[in-house]
Amino acid sequence: MLNDLYTPLPEITPMTLALIASRDRKENRTTQVVEEDTEYLVQTHTSRLIDQSCKYFGSSLKGRQEGTREICGITYKAPITINPSSGMYFFPTNSPSNSNCCWIAHSHIDQVNQAQTSGTEITFKNGKKIFITTSYGIVLNQIQRTAQYRYLLDKRLQFLQKHHADRVAESPFS
Repeated sequence: MLNDLYTPLPEITPMTLALIASRDRKENRTTQVVEEDTEYLVQTHTSRLIDQSCKYFGSSLKGRQEGTREICGITYKAPITINPSSGMYFFPTNSPSNSNCCWIAHSHIDQVNQAQTSGTEITFKNGKKIFITTSYGIVLNQIQRTAQYRYLLDKRLQFLQKHHADRVAESPFS
């Protein structure tokens, strides 16, 4: 039964390594969710899954993209954080509206190699490997842009923690 192959929209967690765009036998969009210890299919576009996970943490994909633009000026294929407090930073391999867009978890990457044909092989810290059709140069660029974004956002968050840790939101009615 085809429906048994799919799970409902899951929450992306710190154990999520990648969301790989794919299609089923009927050419419907699907997402292969690659976790540290399992893999499964979800019958939706990768960016919809990212958007749902951003909403779970109080924003949206569009809101996270706008935040990236404000922090470091990246507007196209912007890396995002789903939840910075748990280290969930992802970057898209194509425009998020592209049906071939994959999302890769920045913190899980161990190695990136140019594939023997075209495309890129990504090895994660747990030894899992994936192949994506995105060029090696684009993937390296996305990794660097995500690192820049993480650095700038982490710097802002650390500043707030350091300088405002003793303050608590006060009610105007107190």
